[in-house]
Amino acid sequence: MTATTPRVPNELHFQTHDGESLFYRHWPATGATRRGAIVLFHRGHEHGARMAHLVDELDLPDFDFFAWDARGHGRSPGQRGYSPSFGTSVRDVQTFVQHIGSAHGVPEQDIHVVAQSVGAVLIATWAHDYAPKVRGLTLASPAFKVKLYVPFARPGLALMHKLRGLFFVNSYVKAKFLTHDPARIASYESDPLISRPIAVNILLDLYEAADRVVADANAITLPVQLLISGADWVVHHKPQHQFFERLGSAVKTKTELPGFFHDTLGEKDRAPAVAQIREFILQRFDEPAEPVDRREAHLSGETADESRALAEPLAPLSPRGLYWAMTRSGLRIGGALSSGIALGHATGFDSGSTLDYVYRNHPEGKGALGRSIDNTYLNSIGWRGIRQRKIHVEELLRIAMERLAEMHREVRVMDIAAGHGRYVLDAVQASPVKAASILLRDYSDINVRDGRALIAEKGLEDVAQFVQADAFDRMSLASVTPRPTLAVVSGLYELFPDNEMVKRSLAGVGDAVEDRGYLVYTGQPWHPQLEMIARALTSHRQGEAWVMRRRTQVEMDQLVEEAGFRKIDQRVDEWGIFTVSLAVRTGR
Repeated sequence: MTATTPRVPNELHFQTHDGESLFYRHWPATGATRRGAIVLFHRGHEHGARMAHLVDELDLPDFDFFAWDARGHGRSPGQRGYSPSFGTSVRDVQTFVQHIGSAHGVPEQDIHVVAQSVGAVLIATWAHDYAPKVRGLTLASPAFKVKLYVPFARPGLALMHKLRGLFFVNSYVKAKFLTHDPARIASYESDPLISRPIAVNILLDLYEAADRVVADANAITLPVQLLISGADWVVHHKPQHQFFERLGSAVKTKTELPGFFHDTLGEKDRAPAVAQIREFILQRFDEPAEPVDRREAHLSGETADESRALAEPLAPLSPRGLYWAMTRSGLRIGGALSSGIALGHATGFDSGSTLDYVYRNHPEGKGALGRSIDNTYLNSIGWRGIRQRKIHVEELLRIAMERLAEMHREVRVMDIAAGHGRYVLDAVQASPVKAASILLRDYSDINVRDGRALIAEKGLEDVAQFVQADAFDRMSLASVTPRPTLAVVSGLYELFPDNEMVKRSLAGVGDAVEDRGYLVYTGQPWHPQLEMIARALTSHRQGEAWVMRRRTQVEMDQLVEEAGFRKIDQRVDEWGIFTVSLAVRTGR
C-alpha cells in the first residue's frame, strides 16, 4: 500500500574524506517514532532521484530515507562516471553512513541498505571490507559481471588503459532494455542528469572488486536479500547465484523475478518485489539482531580450510609442485642480485627487517639489473599494500592522539610488536600533539637493536624506549606502566592463525589501556598472492613456509570487541588487502 501523501525530501550535502561535497536527499520519518533508516544506492549512470519512488512505494512511515548521488553522478561533483578508484567510492559509502549517524542521529545498527546494480556491488564490497553492523542489505541485480558483448573486451580495455591512460566508455544500454515501464523509459530518456560515460578505471575496478567479493562472499555475515532479474540484458546471472551460495549470512533470501529487465526496482510490475523488500526490512527490525560468531574461525570454516590446504606439501613432480619449485629457484637467483629478496631469505619475508626495507622503498642491488629486480619486488601488490597500511596506521594514530589531546589526556603510546617502530615514530613526529611516552616492544633482538637505533636517529630518546618482550604474554602486557592511552598492533596477528593466541594478546592490551583510550589494529581479510607467499616465501620462524590464515574483518572486529574495545573508524587499501581500524576502550 502506497502512502497517500508523497514525502518531500530535504536536499543536503556531506563531505568526503578527500574534501568533495556529495549531494544527497533525506526524507524524514513521518510516523510518531523513528525506528530506523533506509539508505538507497542507485545504479551506474543514474542518481538518487531515480530511486526516490521507493520512499512512498515501500510505505514505511516510521523510517527515514536517504539517497545519495554518487561521486561523478547526478548533482554531485566530478567528471561524469569518474571516481579516482572503486575503493574511493566504497569509502564514500562508509563516510556517508558515518555522516548519517553524526548528522541525523541514526546509528549504523538502525540502518537497512537497498542498492541496485553497480550500487549493489559497492555495498557488497563495503560489507566485505568494512564489516558494518547494519540491520541488513537488499541487493537488486548486482553488476558482478557486466555483459560487454565484445570478445576479450576486459583485457582489451585494460591494455588500452595502460597505453592511453584515463578514457571513458559509453553505455550501450537503451532505456527500453532496462525496464518495461513506459514512464520509466520516458524519464530515463529525458533526464539530463543521466550520463552514459563511465571511466575505464572504474569499469576495470568494478570487475576486480566483484570477482573478489563473489569469491569471498563467506566473509559477509549480514542478513542479505538478493533480487535477480530474470531477463537481464546488462549483467550475468551466474555470479549472483555464486555470491548467494557463498554468503556467510545466517539470514539470506533469493528471489528470481521472471521477465524483469535490469532496472529491477523500476520495473513495470515491481509491486510484488517491493512488497518483499518491505517485509524483509520489517522482519529485520522486528527480530533481535544475532550476529554470526566468527571468533572460532581458526578451528573450522573457509579461511581455516584454506590455510590448511596451503600448508600441505605438494607432490614434487606434480605440475604445481614443479611450478613452485621453479618459482623458489627464481627467487634464489633473484636474491643473489636484489638486496630486498636477499634480506627476505636471511631474516624472513615477514620480519621487521623486511618490512622496514619495504617501507623505505628504495631499490638496492648489484648493478642496474639487481636494482631493477629489487624495484619489481618492492612494487608487488602485497608490498604496495603494506606501504599503504603504514600510511593508514599513521593517519589513525594521529587521529587518536588528537582525540586524546581534546580530552586533555596524556598521549602514552605502546606498540606491542613494533618491528623497527618506524610507523609509530613517523606518526608521532608528524603530529602536532606531543607524546608523553612511547613504549616499543618486540620479541626479536634484531628489531630491538635496530629500533633503538631508529629512536636515536630521530632524536626521540627523551620520550621513547624499546624493550624486548612477548606480544602474547598477557601478564607482561597488563603490567605495563605507565598505563598506555594508545596501543598499536600492526602486522602481527596476520602472521598467526590461532585465535586463542590473539585473544590472549588482546586481553593483555585491554588490561593495559586506560578506559576511553584507543587501539589501532590491522587486519588482512584478503590477499591475491596467498599461494605464492605460502609456496615460495619463508617466514621469520627458522625458515618455515610463510602460510597465512586470512581473518575476515568481522572476525577481527569481534576479537577486538571481546577484549573490551569498540571500533569507531577504519581504512582499507584500494585492493582490499589490508585494513587498519581505530577502536576505543569501553570496558568489559
